[in-house]
Amino acid sequence: MKTEIEVKFCKVDIDDTRARLQKAGANCVQPMRLMRRQVFHLVDPDKNDYAYLRVRDEGDKTTMTYKQFADQSLHGASEAEVVVSDFATTCEILLQSGLQLKSYQETKRETWQIDGVEVVIDLWPWLEPFIEIEGPNEDAVLQVASKLNFAWDDAVFGGATEAYRASYPNLTKDMVMDDLAEIRFDLPLPDRLKA
Repeated sequence: MKTEIEVKFCKVDIDDTRARLQKAGANCVQPMRLMRRQVFHLVDPDKNDYAYLRVRDEGDKTTMTYKQFADQSLHGASEAEVVVSDFATTCEILLQSGLQLKSYQETKRETWQIDGVEVVIDLWPWLEPFIEIEGPNEDAVLQVASKLNFAWDDAVFGGATEAYRASYPNLTKDMVMDDLAEIRFDLPLPDRLKA
């Protein structure tokens, strides 16, 4: 499996972030678009509590990904991903094979490239925007974060739940956002995020 080398910076201003990206010479390769995901329980969840299978409609392609987190660090996530031809059919195959749907999730994402590194502006329901910087190695990620004037002390590592924890301190370590059946823009704030 491929190790993901990525970092998040939470509570960003979208216009300011775009201006930083443009000033640094980044190219917007995909404008803001709606993305939808189906996240599935694994057959043997005891094997890894911090792993899942996801089918994601990214706007220009659909992917199926096995993702696991060894820890909440720059190198803590690994994944195996493949492009699939159809979101609904792929989800149906997984359901028919015995996997259980864990969560349906909607997000919005804008994708930029700079110096061989991908920078995405992410919007999730009930959360201020955040960015992810993902690159081929630690140095590349650090250099782009620095070039964009993001302080490494503000870095957040791990899945989207960690971005929620940064905004909702009442979200305990045993609570993960994937436990919600639906994460959608048209739904009210769930009880677990209320102070």
